[in-house]
Amino acid sequence: MSATLAEILTTIDRLWPFAGAESWDASGLVSGDPAAPVRRVRFAVDAVAATVDEAIDAGTDLLITHHPLLLRGVTSVAEDRYKGALLARLIRADCALISAHTSADVVEHGTSAVLARALGLTGVTPIVPAANPDLGLGRVGRLPEPTTLGRLARRLAEILPATATGVRVSGGFDDPVATIAVCGGAGDSLLADPAVRGADLYITADLRHHPASEAREQAILGNGPALIDVSHWASEWLWLAAGADELRTAHPDLEIEVSDLRTDPWDFQVVQ
Repeated sequence: MSATLAEILTTIDRLWPFAGAESWDASGLVSGDPAAPVRRVRFAVDAVAATVDEAIDAGTDLLITHHPLLLRGVTSVAEDRYKGALLARLIRADCALISAHTSADVVEHGTSAVLARALGLTGVTPIVPAANPDLGLGRVGRLPEPTTLGRLARRLAEILPATATGVRVSGGFDDPVATIAVCGGAGDSLLADPAVRGADLYITADLRHHPASEAREQAILGNGPALIDVSHWASEWLWLAAGADELRTAHPDLEIEVSDLRTDPWDFQVVQ
């Protein structure tokens, strides 16, 4: 059996409501005929050449990505530009494209919640609650037993898929940590949030020099967390399996797969 693309889109909007996305976001249907039948679905973090090729080669009818291909406006989808080329390949292969970006960040089992669960955090709440206090950006919780920053960083390296940039840490190796704030994806905009400032450790991705430096200088004064910076892709890849499970429960007749292709943009690192 199969479902129509429109039916799956309705399910996705129920699981990860598009209305809950940030105002700047572009979650939703990117391409595809809503009336088309869908039998095989694949999840990936990014719509890039590798994941599009993988989906088409596997006979996928619908590619669901976390990151929107058209997040920033374009004025052309000519095929000498990569976004146009990817869309053309998907359309010719009858493979639809849907993105669930910040709409999948804020839900109960979203990107940050999955990372918090992988770390075993308890008493988890959003860093930035929505109108429904169970929903919102980021998560903060406590470890069942305190540990050290170094041990926690090593554990995180085991949980996340390997990348060239690995796990970068700002803080003392033996510093104690018990309360941890996490935000999948780029999270330096939350560095000043009271929930983050009150944590022992903040785990996120894409930390820039100045916000990270200022946060650590503030921590020296006794008001701020240690920092762990991980790959943006890796921090959100964990959610794919959780998202696939939720969609599989709603549509048990679909064939649903998760891409394990590494779409982190960095290939290697030279350590000085």
